[in-house]
Amino acid sequence: MNESPVVTPTTPTGNGTPPTQTTNGNSTVATKSVSDDNSIFSVFYTLGKKVAIVGSIYLVGYMGWSVAWLIAPVILSVARDQLAKTSEKKRDIAKASALASEKDVILARIDELPAWVYFPDVERCEWLNKILKQVWPNANHFARTLVKETIEPNVALALANYKMNGFRFDRIILGTIPPRIGGVKIYDKNVDRNEIIMDLDLFYASDCDINFYLGGMKGGIKDFQIHGWVRVVMKPLIRSMPLVGGLQIFFLNNPNIDFNLVGVIDFMDMPGLSDLLRRIIVEQIGNVMVLPNKLPISLSEEVSAVALKMPEPEGILRIHVVEAKDLMKKDISVLGKGKSDPYAIINVGAQEFKTQIIDNNVNPKWDYWCEATVFIEMGQFVEIQLKDSDDSKKDENLGRASIDIASVIKKGVVDSWLTLEDAKHGLLHVRLQWYKLTADPNDLQQILLETQLLRVTSMSSAVLSVFIDSARHLKQARSSSKPDPYLVCSVNKQKQQTAMIMRDDSPVWEQGFTFLVSNPDNESLNIKIYDQKTGNDIGQYTYTLSTLLKQFNMEVIQQPFQLQKSGPESKLYMSLSLRILKPGEIDKESDALEQVAALTRSSSVKTPDVAAVSPPAFKESQASSKRLSAESPISEEDPVAATKISPAMSASTSSEKPISELATSVLTHRFPDSTSSPGEHGLGRMQLSIRYSAQRQKLDVTIHKIQKIPLRDPSNIPDPYVKLYLLPGRTKESKRKTSVIKDNCNPVYDASFEYLISIAELRQTELEVTVCTQKGFLSGGSPIIGMLKIPLDDAEITTQTGLNSWFDLQPEIRHE
Repeated sequence: MNESPVVTPTTPTGNGTPPTQTTNGNSTVATKSVSDDNSIFSVFYTLGKKVAIVGSIYLVGYMGWSVAWLIAPVILSVARDQLAKTSEKKRDIAKASALASEKDVILARIDELPAWVYFPDVERCEWLNKILKQVWPNANHFARTLVKETIEPNVALALANYKMNGFRFDRIILGTIPPRIGGVKIYDKNVDRNEIIMDLDLFYASDCDINFYLGGMKGGIKDFQIHGWVRVVMKPLIRSMPLVGGLQIFFLNNPNIDFNLVGVIDFMDMPGLSDLLRRIIVEQIGNVMVLPNKLPISLSEEVSAVALKMPEPEGILRIHVVEAKDLMKKDISVLGKGKSDPYAIINVGAQEFKTQIIDNNVNPKWDYWCEATVFIEMGQFVEIQLKDSDDSKKDENLGRASIDIASVIKKGVVDSWLTLEDAKHGLLHVRLQWYKLTADPNDLQQILLETQLLRVTSMSSAVLSVFIDSARHLKQARSSSKPDPYLVCSVNKQKQQTAMIMRDDSPVWEQGFTFLVSNPDNESLNIKIYDQKTGNDIGQYTYTLSTLLKQFNMEVIQQPFQLQKSGPESKLYMSLSLRILKPGEIDKESDALEQVAALTRSSSVKTPDVAAVSPPAFKESQASSKRLSAESPISEEDPVAATKISPAMSASTSSEKPISELATSVLTHRFPDSTSSPGEHGLGRMQLSIRYSAQRQKLDVTIHKIQKIPLRDPSNIPDPYVKLYLLPGRTKESKRKTSVIKDNCNPVYDASFEYLISIAELRQTELEVTVCTQKGFLSGGSPIIGMLKIPLDDAEITTQTGLNSWFDLQPEIRHE
């Protein structure tokens, strides 16, 4: 049998002498023994390093290798030692600051003042630090329970995925240094009358001593530090003592966490294993204390668990990471600096999303969509970090950016180019939209239609909140003892799991989860209960979400459900709540300012004139007046006269001419399937569709067909294909090309192409369409049959139907 961990509380003395540690007996002998072991360990560690260094130099000389073989290891060793010294210095400074009085902290570190100095609404709370110092010796028992019951099983489960088993904490000593509160902020506006909300600037630089086992290896955690804003929500307020029904404690955003790994893992110098352990421990702390995860504490029996622990999302934030420009070059090629392989990590609290990796590109276009559940409107940020992927070493940072969620909620939509921080140069284009939640099922069809138009399959239309309270009378998975049950609930590919309860056929979980739902009409909540020891299924239930749409307020509170494939009296008690997404109100004035700012911020977009940023209504009226004043109106009886275009069709004239007028001048019928005219220049006519989606930041171009291509030589029938470019620039990235159709003067393509482009860039862009023949290259003549230049600065392209027209092909335009 494994011995239970020894929790050793520390007792500070009043005469300034070091605190004594109370153990189960013979504390002096135990301390001396540990000290001797550490000194012996240190001697062997130093000796081993010296032998390895001398041996490496001798081996290089003995084998006759070049000295260059030593350069890389030496540089790596020096850099690693320097990093370790820097980290240790920071931890020592943090410890000294935590132990010192606030006056000493201010005088010694004037550049890192407490939060109350910088923010006028943050108040000093030195009284709270004195209380924490007094109660800290008694906090070990609570910390041990939290670590053993919550963090340890999750860390063990995460490590098991990497085939590393047997993780457990052995000793947990928090030390004598208590957390320090740099300031407190109390919210008195926009707060429900039934709750109290306050934020604490928490800084904890501990002298803890935590030991753990991983398989046969023993390791430890020392110098643990954590810094971040902690929110404490007191709710609900009640009329009996203690006047507050419960607490919810959580970090608004990911805190800064640092610690030192010691023991065998550090001695063996295994960076891969230590980095993995460090990452998993940080993740599990986030899974307990960072939004959407909360640490609930009940203070009164009057308040039910569902009132305190049921997830209550405020809304959904839809995030579109469009592209980046001018990123730093991190990869080194043979000829010098290469490019980067960038990807983005998006964090909203503990929710993390990751884009695909774009190889060898400093101007990547991700077109990545994700949705984050927002539980608190005030104080949270969207944090985006760009990294360069590298298989041979640790991924390097390319910069970061953050956006206040409260500002997105206020504006409804934010479409912006962000200047990257912690980077020499670089811009990031993101678009965020806020969706509030309603309990009206009539709003479902509207959001479903919007999602379909968006054409992104991963987007949701509703949010399901699930509170798993308990189960009763589960069937026995083993004849000798009761089961060790845990519950798994899923919606589509999303899965959530409760904690495991030891040897209990009526477990109480009291855990809440949220799921994003694509369409409640055809999705279900699937629940399965397993016995951990045998892995057997001991109960399951399926709830159809369309049923929840018909419930009052779309809720089911603390209802029993008969479990299937379990005992006759087996029941599951849970609460369900469904909410429909509804777009937040868009601040039109701020949205217009964002568009103008986006134009000036983008490095690839020219500063627009007044007409380029005119409101759509003004541009439509302007284009309409031009159409009405045309000298020769469109007549269906004279299609050739109605489809004339200026023969020059140059960039200067086409950019000044609105697309509405251009389309009117070339349009015989709005949606004809064929044409009898070869066009004004006798080069043929092309039918194409152009549509821009502001939500998706995408331009869709469809080449339908070409008719009446002239046949100059009956023995040389053209093999036509179409090329597309975006102007100005005519870059390789904007090139699109259809397939080649052999021996055809009336080819049909129906080929669609997409461009990822912002609305700001669209207004300054032209579409160049070139029709070529593959046989032109072989015959020695020009391969170009005809071409078009179409400006994209008209509002008609951004409508739901877009533009579908026949255009006359123009003669070849020579590029200067």
